[in-house]
Amino acid sequence: MTVPATEPVAEVSLREYGPAVSVPLDAAAGRALAASGILRSATPDIGRAGHWLLRAGSRVGAVRVPGGPVVRIMPKTPVTRLFFLLGFSLDPARAWRHSEAGTVDTGAYDDVVPALAHAVERQIDAALRLGVLQGYREVEESALVVRGRVREAEQIRRHFGRTPPVEIAYDAYTADTAENRILRAAVERLLRLPGVPGPVRRRLGHQRVRLADALPLIRGQELPHWQPSRLNSRYQPALRLAEAVLRGTSPEHRPAGTEPLTVDGFLLDMNKLFEDFVTVALREALREHGLTARLQDPHHLDVARLVGMRPDLVVRTGDGRTPLAVVDAKYKIEKADGLLNADLYQALAYATVLGLREAHLVYAAGRQPERCHEVRGTAAGPDGRGVRIHQHSLDLSRAPEQLLTAFRRIAGRLASGRKEEN
Repeated sequence: MTVPATEPVAEVSLREYGPAVSVPLDAAAGRALAASGILRSATPDIGRAGHWLLRAGSRVGAVRVPGGPVVRIMPKTPVTRLFFLLGFSLDPARAWRHSEAGTVDTGAYDDVVPALAHAVERQIDAALRLGVLQGYREVEESALVVRGRVREAEQIRRHFGRTPPVEIAYDAYTADTAENRILRAAVERLLRLPGVPGPVRRRLGHQRVRLADALPLIRGQELPHWQPSRLNSRYQPALRLAEAVLRGTSPEHRPAGTEPLTVDGFLLDMNKLFEDFVTVALREALREHGLTARLQDPHHLDVARLVGMRPDLVVRTGDGRTPLAVVDAKYKIEKADGLLNADLYQALAYATVLGLREAHLVYAAGRQPERCHEVRGTAAGPDGRGVRIHQHSLDLSRAPEQLLTAFRRIAGRLASGRKEEN
């Protein structure tokens, strides 16, 4: 016996990697969610007419699918800790100095989108406190008077034998810079997101007025390039966060054989965020030991170079020439027995290809802080020991300084492996 259909809902709340939730949706909205790829799964609920089973994966935030509801996905990690991970990944030098307080002010909000909107607005306000940054930009235009230099080729092509107008080029001192365009675009994206609180929305509107002299970006256009410098140093925290907004907003998904589906919202992929945080934090900690690190270092598994592999981080000597160890980050929890065989096989493959005796796996949680596996049949060193695979478990609920201390400990373990090799 089926349950009568109910009215579709306007908003759905899910939890990252949580159980499936049965939600009343019309067929078009359900298919749109299934095709968007933003959820782990979206399937019709057999036995409940007009309902769909929705299960979230690693993406958190809020999105609005055309013709469907607003979908909010709450993270397992506290929002303040999540934004510490994000802030550290974007600006490790600043976060390393201020790890106790974190680097991103999320206010009193415990949901991703409100916290993000508040954080970006506060960063932009701090950046503009001394006024809107201005800079020189080359302008090409037709004018009635000569200014700068005449573009002779364009003058002849467009106005042969006639003056004025004159085709000119000159450097203008203007607020229409790459930095201000990025900040304005981030503000406008945030104003379109579902769930931005009224007080934050009003403050964002005020920032948009302050940035009105910067031209708006065209949707789908590449972000303008900016170069860190002494002049824009006060803008840099806001710029890094604004770029994260623009790269995590309005993703376009193209299921096979269909037109792209535009999803309006903001999503953070916790898998990618954890990977970025681990690799950046380890890279910074390794510098204290005179070691370098390459992130996403490309290699091949086979001699024919047909099977590619890209370890998250390869530890190298200070000159960057000799690999010492390989590290892979895993945003998952260990099984009850602490063993994730596929991860161990992958780490062994990395170590084999790179000719290493040390491989490390860093997990987001686990039953033991660290455990080590010595691989049979790989004893080749002077000490008679084989390849060792180390598993490290972090506790993301711990304070930022405690997290960074854990990375210093792992970096020290990597450095001691170098001494053993010597």
